[in-house]
This record gives sequence, structure tokens and C-alpha cells, in this order.
Amino acid sequence: MLVWFNSLVSVLLVSLVSVIGILFLALKKEKLEEIQLLLVALATGGLLGGAFFHLLPESFASFDNDKIPSFLLVSGFMLFFVLERFLHWHHDHTTGISEYSVKPFGTVNLIADGLHNYLDGILIAASFSYSFSIGMATTITVLLHELPQEIGDFGVLLHAGFSKKRALIFNFLSACVAFLGAFTVLIFQSSAHILSKAVLPVAAGGFIYLAAVDLIPELHSEKTLRKSIYQLLALILGLSLLIILTIFTE
Repeated sequence: MLVWFNSLVSVLLVSLVSVIGILFLALKKEKLEEIQLLLVALATGGLLGGAFFHLLPESFASFDNDKIPSFLLVSGFMLFFVLERFLHWHHDHTTGISEYSVKPFGTVNLIADGLHNYLDGILIAASFSYSFSIGMATTITVLLHELPQEIGDFGVLLHAGFSKKRALIFNFLSACVAFLGAFTVLIFQSSAHILSKAVLPVAAGGFIYLAAVDLIPELHSEKTLRKSIYQLLALILGLSLLIILTIFTE
């Protein structure tokens, strides 16, 4: 029971990081709109860093045959392509679109982030199943990793058309998918390892799709040199944070 308690409390702490967007609620609408693309750039760097420095190396290390993670990576990329095409179709054929209508990439971001949070839940619970010290170290690592990503995710949702309140709520709900990952380990320990191996490259494909197909084109909408440089620096910051985490968690 102690493993269950430690795992679920740690997952709750990690999930609460998703409401960090509350820090931006006091900003006026005009000021928030000014920094939205900076947050999108930060998220882009975090997604690419997460895919190429964390998920993919772990994926290739988990399989003896390199073709399997490569196939799952492309499958994840195509899965998110099909998902977004469906969302575009649904968006275009919906009549009486309400004020809550959002761009499809906002929903894609939530699903991709949900997959990642599912993996985090698996990782945390599996670590506590091994030992308390490893579980705590894993929790701290995930917290450090989630902090910049959740800030970026909040900006992506705002840019997609979510209100500040709905962005907070849906970001938190996406974070709570980590509980499903934890329960997968705690209840079905024998199957959790196989499932997490398969989800890793699929999530990486989703991250790459979201960053390359949806977010980077949004950044190209900025035409001024000064703001473009700021966006580039924010993107590099997102990448750098993931590189630093990789170095210190190996």
C-alpha cells in the first residue's frame, strides 16, 4: 500500500504543475497576446527536445530491432496527421460554431501531452515499485521536465483559441492522464512494461508532428525581426532545458 500512496501522491504533485498557467491570469489580454507566440516557441523547443533527447533514445534502447521503434515513430506521426485531418473536417462541417471553437492543433496538443503524461505516470509508479529513493528522484526529474513544458502548453492552448480558464482546466485534465499510467503499473505490472515500450515512439511521433506541422508554421506568422529573434531564443531555451535534463539525469 505504501507504493500506491507514494506513487499517487507524486503523480498528483506532478499533475498540479499543469496549473502553472494561473500565473498568467492577472495579465491583461493585450499583454498575454504579446507573449503567446513566445510560449508557443518555448513549447516547440520542449516538444522537439522531449522527442529527440528523451523519448527516441529510450525507444531505441528498449527494442533489439531498430526497425520496430522506427515503424512506431512513423505510425505515431501518421496517427496525429489523421487525427488532425478529422478535427479539421469536423471543424469545417460544424454549424453555429460557438465562442469556444478552437483550432484543431489545440486538441492535438492535449492528446499528445496526455500520452506523455501517461508515460510519466508509468515511470513514477514503476520507480516507486523498485525503491522509494529512485521513486523520489524520478518524481523530481519529471517535475523539472514538466515545468517549462506546461508553461508552453498553456501558451499553445491560448493561441489555439482557448480562454484562459478553459486552457487551465483542459491542461490539468490532460495532466491527470498520468494517473492512468500509474494505475497501469500498480494493477497490471506484468503488462505495463510492454505497453510503455510501444507508447514511447508513438508519443515521440506525435511530438514531432505537433512541433513541425502545427507550431512552427504559427511562428512563421510573425514578420518583425525583433520578435522573431525573441521566438528563436525561446525555442532554443526549450531545447536547452531538455538537453540539460538529459545530461543530469543519465
